[in-house]
Amino acid sequence: MFDVSFTELMIIGVIALIVIGPERLPKVARTVGHLLGRAQRYVNDVKSDIQREIELDELRKFKSEMDEAASSMTSSLRETENSLRTGLNDTAREATQAVSGAQPAAAPPPSAEPAPAAVPAPSGEPAPAAPAEPPPPTKQNTGTAP
Repeated sequence: MFDVSFTELMIIGVIALIVIGPERLPKVARTVGHLLGRAQRYVNDVKSDIQREIELDELRKFKSEMDEAASSMTSSLRETENSLRTGLNDTAREATQAVSGAQPAAAPPPSAEPAPAAVPAPSGEPAPAAPAEPPPPTKQNTGTAP
């Protein structure tokens, strides 16, 4: 705080002894010590209050940044969910239309290969629908040799 050397303190002490006198010097020194202690505590309290306010401001900024990041993440997840739901709803609608439009009087025999599932294209466009009717069965040998 102040740059006071030992010789300067000695000069101040001698002058105080001459001006104040030996009877009142200890009482004055004690009072000056108490006042300097109070001043130091006050300065330290102000410093710590300022430091707390700075830290609190930094925490508020950090909290607002985290809130912004959380809201952007939430909106991104909602957009992804909506796009997935739209794709799945389109696929379900196409499958329902294919099943309702291709119901013959007699059910066709199950084929050996399962029909490919309609999977939405990664670009967001709906995938082509599965064929409405399975291909006709191929003619197989009856077991008679030619």
